[in-house]
Amino acid sequence: MNKDIPELNKIYDTLVKVSNAIVSVINVDITIVDKNLNRITATGKYISSIGKKIDKSYLFAYALKYGKSFIIENPREHIACEGCQNKANCKEFAQVCCPINVDRNIVGIIGLIAFNEKQRNIILEKKKNLLDFLNRMADLIASKLKEDKKTEEITLMAKELEILVNSIDTGVIFTDENGNIVRYNLIADEIFQLDKNKIKNINTIVDNLSIKNLSSIEKSLQKNRTFNYKVNNSRFRGIYNAKPIIINKKIIGYIFTFNKMKEIIKVVNDVTGNNRITTFEDIIGESREISLVKNYAKKISKGTSTVLIQGESGTGKELFARAIHFSSDRKNYPFIPINCGAIPENLIESELFGYEEGAFTGAKKGGKIGKFELAHKGTIFLDEIGDMPIHLQTKLLRVLQENVICRIGGNTLVPIDVRIIAATNKNLEKKVEEGEFREDLYYRLNVIPIHLPPLRERLDDIKLLANKFLDRFNIKLNRNITKFSEDVIALFLNYNWPGNVRELQNVVEYAVNMSTDNIITIDDLPKRFKNMHSGIIVDSDNKITPISELEKQEIIKALKVYGNSKKGINQAAKALGISRATIYRKIKLYGLK
Repeated sequence: MNKDIPELNKIYDTLVKVSNAIVSVINVDITIVDKNLNRITATGKYISSIGKKIDKSYLFAYALKYGKSFIIENPREHIACEGCQNKANCKEFAQVCCPINVDRNIVGIIGLIAFNEKQRNIILEKKKNLLDFLNRMADLIASKLKEDKKTEEITLMAKELEILVNSIDTGVIFTDENGNIVRYNLIADEIFQLDKNKIKNINTIVDNLSIKNLSSIEKSLQKNRTFNYKVNNSRFRGIYNAKPIIINKKIIGYIFTFNKMKEIIKVVNDVTGNNRITTFEDIIGESREISLVKNYAKKISKGTSTVLIQGESGTGKELFARAIHFSSDRKNYPFIPINCGAIPENLIESELFGYEEGAFTGAKKGGKIGKFELAHKGTIFLDEIGDMPIHLQTKLLRVLQENVICRIGGNTLVPIDVRIIAATNKNLEKKVEEGEFREDLYYRLNVIPIHLPPLRERLDDIKLLANKFLDRFNIKLNRNITKFSEDVIALFLNYNWPGNVRELQNVVEYAVNMSTDNIITIDDLPKRFKNMHSGIIVDSDNKITPISELEKQEIIKALKVYGNSKKGINQAAKALGISRATIYRKIKLYGLK
């Protein structure tokens, strides 16, 4: 309660009614004061003093001090009246006073006051009965105070609950035992426009929900169920939970919570990091080979057609998939990656398509949402698609053809709007020939093919990438390494990079950890590079010739044999066992004409 407001003031109307009732019955005036000796209500000669404070020497103060009931038959002569300032001019002939106790705390005094002999005689003749009566009136006032306090507490709790329910970003609807909507929060009204559409029953929202199925306490709890709903001719999907309100082992109503699927997916992506924005500018490389691919990928990113990214391990297939997604009109919706080769065969179907409750032993209560549902309106990235089991390829083909999925253990077709980007480092055409990959699925996926060049064909990018990684790991590992030695760069340019960009990144991270200087040298590299560097030739003068110089001399020799024409360069590349693109890069690197 508010301590600034005397408690008795809160039930002023009740006190006035009690006072008037007492006076009309026994014809004796009454005064009620609070614990601060403020006169709350009065009749007779003190009616003009309502709201004023009485003197501390007055009998009521005495009653407050000792917490007892008193009968004063002869004012001026009672011990309680000794210090009264108005003792000589006292208007009172007799008095009965009784403390008002609330939970053992005195909150005021109620008193009967005689202002003449007639009223005094009434008090004296019935003093025991009047004292009992006054005690009962004090108890009545105390009960009213408790009731008022309880009402105030309930009102406060209701207001706190209302504020709490309206502050959460989940739709909440309360219903009775028949599903009739009793109340709801602001988010629920925003989602379903309950007031505008005059929705009365929960079945209008969750069309596949049966209150009858929830009538059993054992079955009444429903968790993470999906539903479809239509508002203003627009359909959307979401998830609801239902929980019973049980009193005395009987269901008297339900609490339903609702979330839009879009909001749930956003939370999932925030937690997993799937929503981190990737652009084509994040793909490091300025070589002709990678620039052509980036420009091509930018061009096709705006569409909705299926994309198949092929390339060796470590070439950046997921990076391209992310860049395509975040350059498309789907960028504000989920990007959901799944590695088809990293998930056990018996689990991948449930990961992709989800399952209903009870679909198999160990299935989660309430079922599970699959990756395709999570990716609704967005993009799903199927990495290592070449490792997908053949029986799932059939199911994926149906998704591509019909744009629907069906959870394991369910029979409801769920419409989805998803762009598929698949990726593989396998030769899918060969797998088709060997019967390990469905031909019709291959052509469905390969609508827009993207081939990522290996790092060994991007010589112009190796030094750029290495320096970018050096900057990154300087920050991450709190180092201040300035550059690579020239022989390290030469080794990088001559290495085959079977692990491509990912391998280069790992090598640079290793070197930054190993280096004790501000320059990365051969000694800081992994063992395979040291062994490669030791593969040098010593001439007759014991001079060491680096591999890069040997390579340069061999290219010069080949060009002398085959000539500098386009045809001659192609023949030289073939003789050296390298690609045409590589020999052109080497010619540029070594400044050969």
